[in-house]
Amino acid sequence: MITRRSIALWIIAAALAARQAYGQPQRIVSTVPSVTELLYALGLGDRVVGVTRFCRFPPEAQKKTKIGDYINPNIEAIAALKPDLVIVQTNPARLAERLGALHLHVLEVNQESIAALYNSIREVGDATGVPARATQLINSIRNRLEEIRARAAPLRRTRVMFVVGRSPNRLDGLIVVGKASYLSDVIQIAGGENVFQDAMAAYPAVSLEEVIARNPEVIIDMGDMSDTVAVSEEHKRSVIALWQRLPVITAVKQHHVFAVASDIYVMPGPRVVNAAQSFLEMFHPEAK
Repeated sequence: MITRRSIALWIIAAALAARQAYGQPQRIVSTVPSVTELLYALGLGDRVVGVTRFCRFPPEAQKKTKIGDYINPNIEAIAALKPDLVIVQTNPARLAERLGALHLHVLEVNQESIAALYNSIREVGDATGVPARATQLINSIRNRLEEIRARAAPLRRTRVMFVVGRSPNRLDGLIVVGKASYLSDVIQIAGGENVFQDAMAAYPAVSLEEVIARNPEVIIDMGDMSDTVAVSEEHKRSVIALWQRLPVITAVKQHHVFAVASDIYVMPGPRVVNAAQSFLEMFHPEAK
């Protein structure tokens, strides 16, 4: 039975909900793909009004207005969207400072490690008014990563090199994952040992001689496939063929060179679990 008291309580609850929603940002611009993925994972896709041209996941994000890319965003395009929140990742382009000069509300997040990723989810959840969803997402990612860590723990650690940059069709100009990259954390979780763990930079340049000296047991090469769209299987086979010229490397000798072209490896967001699972299968196929 509906009473005056129940109606009054409903009106109060509706008013509080409306007031809370009004104070939350309703027009959000994401300047980095991992943040776009995070916003959708938090159920905020309907509030996103602008993304970069590299924001491809989830697919519906591709329908949003494009504001350029991570390195060279179009400041005017961002301002034209009249956002009440712009989320940026820590970067050398001083993007947060430039946007702040336009009196835009900016949140700068750091996603350079797994711990930093968790913190960024919490910060975005707080800034957008969905802290409970953020906590739930953090717990989900942490639990799934711990499951993978537990499966890998009893197994011998595999010496791994992840190539993120390379001259096209050549084994020079090599850029690899170093200690400061979140990918080094993911490699460790999945039972690997980054052979360039002692390189303090996130993505150091290394010589082929250094690679041979460190002799990785697994090579993951994304070198000239960072733009993952339309990378063919033929291209991947050609990458593996490049390394086959160096059978002195254990990974080559044992046919453990993997050519990959997927955003899951370069987006420190909710799909980091997919990357960890993929690594586990490469390092320890018996642990699938």
